[in-house]
Amino acid sequence: MYSPFLKESKKINHMAVKKGYYNCLDTVRPVRDTLEVINGKWKLPIIISMGIGNERFTDIQDSIDGLTPKVLAKELKDLEQHQLIKRIVIDDYPVKISYKLTPYADTLNPIIFALKDWGINHKKKIFNKE
Repeated sequence: MYSPFLKESKKINHMAVKKGYYNCLDTVRPVRDTLEVINGKWKLPIIISMGIGNERFTDIQDSIDGLTPKVLAKELKDLEQHQLIKRIVIDDYPVKISYKLTPYADTLNPIIFALKDWGINHKKKIFNKE
């Protein structure tokens, strides 16, 4: 069976080849790094909400059921640290704050759509017993 996760490596011993240890880590480490950034109940829904045009704190919060202001504030800070969103302060009276997705956030689109498709198919499989 072909697996796209297997890569050739010239510096691995027989035991590692047999177990696929190094090849596994070549995939596991970057996947773990990705999950560290986008994992959790709220990060992707926030990105999706912003992607459909919600830029203000309350608009984002109102678009996602169950998201508290405290959690949203924390998640927005995390997303900003990972350069996925930008916080924009408009020096007016009163001060207006909005959030915009960065071009870097667009790199998550294939992941979001793949997760959406998988979720739809999985739900059908489990509940329709296909």
